[in-house]
Amino acid sequence: MIDLAFSTLGVPRMPLPEVLGLAAREGYTGLELRCADGEPVRPDMPSAERRRAAAAFREAGVTPLCLASYLKIAAPGSDRPVLDALRRHLELAADLGSPFLRVFPGGPDRAAAARRLNEVDADARDHGVRVLVETHDSHPRGRDVAALVADAPGAGAIWDVLHPGLAGEPPHATHAALADRLAYVQFKDVSPSRAPVPLGDGVLPLDEVGEVLARGRYRGWVSWEYEAAWFPEAAPLPTLLAAGRRWFSRLDGRR
Repeated sequence: MIDLAFSTLGVPRMPLPEVLGLAAREGYTGLELRCADGEPVRPDMPSAERRRAAAAFREAGVTPLCLASYLKIAAPGSDRPVLDALRRHLELAADLGSPFLRVFPGGPDRAAAARRLNEVDADARDHGVRVLVETHDSHPRGRDVAALVADAPGAGAIWDVLHPGLAGEPPHATHAALADRLAYVQFKDVSPSRAPVPLGDGVLPLDEVGEVLARGRYRGWVSWEYEAAWFPEAAPLPTLLAAGRRWFSRLDGRR
């Protein structure tokens, strides 16, 4: 049985109570929380607001699956600003009750990534939060992320199906590279211009991803990241969630 979430990137700036109500009505039991200025969940979120948000998640019966940060773990430069930001985001994730913190690779410095991830590993464990590196930007393929986290045993991975696909890595290869670290799978579909479209209507090999997960007997979270924040002309995500839930039900049907 899979657990189903969607990202608040699809409903930019929607107040958290509205997002929670939407998720509960449409049968999504988790949320990826975009952590950015102007969003309900943001790096400078006051303590009282964090407590109210955590209580709202509990009341709604929705899991704050992941705090989706924009931190770049392999970016060149000094470790200190990255480590300070990581610790602030780990604390926020813990306060909200999220088990995961998403980071991007963001650069070529594999040694720095391992050093930084290992430096905050004890903090992450104390908070009950795992740092996840997404297939993205400088490390789009599963094998790229696997190499990046090879020397950081506490870190996990998110398989964003877009970036390995655009980089030419077949789904079976992405899964094989990440299987030991895979925390969850982030689904999306896009037009040739990379605008978000309903699942199954775009150019990404989503059925093949589903078959790979079925063969691997995947059990866990899948999340729909619909990039409405970057494409305001796209159809509103709330109008698509019911059809998306039906599309995801096919993943369970393969098992």
